[in-house]
Amino acid sequence: MARLGMAYTMEDAIADLRAHSLDAPQKPSLPDPAFIDDYERRIGFSFPADYKQFLMEASDVFVGAITPLIITESGEGPDELSVVLQEARDVGVPAEWLLICEDNGDYYCLTKEGTIRFWSHDGTTEESWSDLAIWIRDVWIAGN
Repeated sequence: MARLGMAYTMEDAIADLRAHSLDAPQKPSLPDPAFIDDYERRIGFSFPADYKQFLMEASDVFVGAITPLIITESGEGPDELSVVLQEARDVGVPAEWLLICEDNGDYYCLTKEGTIRFWSHDGTTEESWSDLAIWIRDVWIAGN
């Protein structure tokens, strides 16, 4: 957890995720920088540094019912970014937003500015978080 008076960082968020993570029979592999670079080229989207850090250090954790999207060699599965990305584009999620989590037809997305926006299938929300670390703390960890 962040120290009093200090900002909550990705390092804090990853430590909190690891502390709350549940055991799982098959955890996904953590990607390395070369795989992430190749994946970015494949889907045509550059990942922000904090999202890359999350992918490399904590995309194998399981905390509660929220399951962030992951990147895989197979490019398949219900939580695979490239699969869900296409589904989201088909229903109108802005092309410049990077999906980080799907939740019952709604999406949490990273904007180019680094904020997290919630996109609802009914289009009525303005919910947002200042950055990925804050979203991890306030939505993923606290919401579970």
